[in-house]
Amino acid sequence: MPASQFNVTEAMARAIEHHAGSQLDEAEAGYRAIISEHAEHADAWNGLAVLEWQRGHLEEALKRAETAVRHDPNVWRYHQTRGLIASAMHRSSDAASAFERASSLCPDSPEAWSGWAESLQDLQRLDEALAVLRKGVARAPGSSALWYNLGNALSAQGAGPEALGAYRKALDIDPSNVKALLNLGNVLRAGREFERAIECYQRALAIDPNNHDGFNNLGTALLAAGRPDEALQALLRAIELRPESSAAHNNLGNVLKDTGCMDAAIDAFRRAMALKPEDSQPHSNLLYSLYFDPRCDEASILREAKGWASAHAPTRSARGPTGARFEPPPAASGPGESAPAVRLHIGYVSPDFRDHCQALFTLPLFSHHDHEAFKIHCYAQLPAPDATSRRIESMADVWRPIQGLSDEAVESMIRADGIDILVDLTMHMSDGRPSLFARKPAPCQVAWLAYPGTTGQTAIDFRLTDPWLDPVESDDDRYVERSLRLPSTFWCYDPGTVTPDVAVLPALAAGYVTFGCLNNFFKVSDSQLRSWGRIMAAVPNSRLLLLSPPGAHRARVLEILQEFAIAAERIEFVPYQPRLAYLETYRRIDICLDTLPYNGHTTSLDAYWMGVPVVTRVGRTVVGRAGWSQLNNLGLPELAAFDDASFIDKAVRLAGDLGALAVLRGGLRQRMRASPLMDGAAFAAAMEAIYRRVAGKR
Repeated sequence: MPASQFNVTEAMARAIEHHAGSQLDEAEAGYRAIISEHAEHADAWNGLAVLEWQRGHLEEALKRAETAVRHDPNVWRYHQTRGLIASAMHRSSDAASAFERASSLCPDSPEAWSGWAESLQDLQRLDEALAVLRKGVARAPGSSALWYNLGNALSAQGAGPEALGAYRKALDIDPSNVKALLNLGNVLRAGREFERAIECYQRALAIDPNNHDGFNNLGTALLAAGRPDEALQALLRAIELRPESSAAHNNLGNVLKDTGCMDAAIDAFRRAMALKPEDSQPHSNLLYSLYFDPRCDEASILREAKGWASAHAPTRSARGPTGARFEPPPAASGPGESAPAVRLHIGYVSPDFRDHCQALFTLPLFSHHDHEAFKIHCYAQLPAPDATSRRIESMADVWRPIQGLSDEAVESMIRADGIDILVDLTMHMSDGRPSLFARKPAPCQVAWLAYPGTTGQTAIDFRLTDPWLDPVESDDDRYVERSLRLPSTFWCYDPGTVTPDVAVLPALAAGYVTFGCLNNFFKVSDSQLRSWGRIMAAVPNSRLLLLSPPGAHRARVLEILQEFAIAAERIEFVPYQPRLAYLETYRRIDICLDTLPYNGHTTSLDAYWMGVPVVTRVGRTVVGRAGWSQLNNLGLPELAAFDDASFIDKAVRLAGDLGALAVLRGGLRQRMRASPLMDGAAFAAAMEAIYRRVAGKR
């Protein structure tokens, strides 16, 4: 067609109409016809770029977008298209540059500001992203999407309260912004405001009843709120909506685990792993769950731990192979020679520097560290710091918030801090960072406190233990790490500043003995329930008080105990409670019965502090030797049993002598105070001696 007869405006309108109607071939023909007549027609090049992007031809799309920009560099839309395509290609630096130019040309465009900030976040330039979003909402304050993205950036940096405000602003502008509702719920959930989080998810689902993320997030919040039956239904609906969702199967596994359905939980975690093999979280959850499975021994747990490392640990880091063992420098050998004293840099990594049971053990250590000889760094993964966080921060020399930071970014931070020994306080428990330790950011790495097991990683050089958890004569081939034994105890306990007084033995007034177990319900195995049933059958009129959220899973307890003619009215359940109310519950218990295969750890120490003896059954895995360790540190090894018959006999005998039980109760708190379990100064000195030894520096 002669150029004089070609109407560019009409041709462009037809091409755009075809494009909007998803007639891509016709649209492409139109754009190309325009370009054949007007090679510098930037709008047609931009249309071709979008079209190729829609077809998935990203390289070709980017070339077309760059051509549009070259022909007319002053149109913001062309830079925006280039940014979107570069972002889809994970070329975040190019995308950030394009969006920055788009926002300078059109400062009132929320899309440009959002794209720029998201690209900066992908580059881990979080402070810059936050600054961009603040500028964006100042220029376009009526954009719900911009306020939503600002909330995301604030949340990623642990600024929970400010993130809440940004999400609420997004919802004031657009109450139907489902993503803002869901992320508002996520921040509330991270801050442990579970009921308010549930309300947000329910509002989102009222707008979008088939939103998979809404049901998935609702399930996690309901579980955290102690409503497992409702959590189960929400997660089953999430899976119905998206059967291939690894996250939903993983969360379903958590519900099943917490309600004691260990076989089904393990199946759910394995399903999540199969759906998304690259995601380490379901595998960590599976590995940790095996410690609660009575069928598992230490060999099977070790195999799974090594499997985790094989699947998820990088093979190399900037310092060389992660599998390389740390070897302490040789000691000085010449007469009178000694290494000069140096200040060691110790790093602790945890998501639980907050109002969490872990603080009962970190505070006694941190409050007694020798800060002249050791520089203490805390790497805190906290979405919502609290008063306990601030107390721990005051005991650290360096406090590093790492919420929202990638493993790579935290690794760089740790290397810059010159950490000599990095301590993993969480391992494979909730919100742990095992993949960070796999990068070997410090020359020496140690696992402690989470639980006395194995990480499976050769990048972790040592695991801390004690002579009772791991007798000196025992083999170390149950763990990947080398075991280092503290002199007396794995735990050093501080009950907190406000605790109830020890009560008079309840049985003296009640006329019957109350057994109790306030361990997490998922520790209560069927075999242990049967041992408890035999104990209650041998102690007439005895009662049993158990910690358990409401739900159908409680029926399992009643059914098993009915095998021993234990009537339902002799069983009482209490839900999860704030710490003070939880400690008050011990005032109603005469004797605690321990769980197997995973003994009580923190809960047993709480029981002793409240004057309640714990009869424990020593297990075949290290987590089942916690009671043995604690009782030996208390000088009460006679309360530990090595077989079921002895466990039953010891509990029955203790219940049969109320006078002796009352005396024991009256002296337990003082016995705790006088034991290594509460000697913070000695415990810190023992830890520091180990640090000196493994670092090879006096």
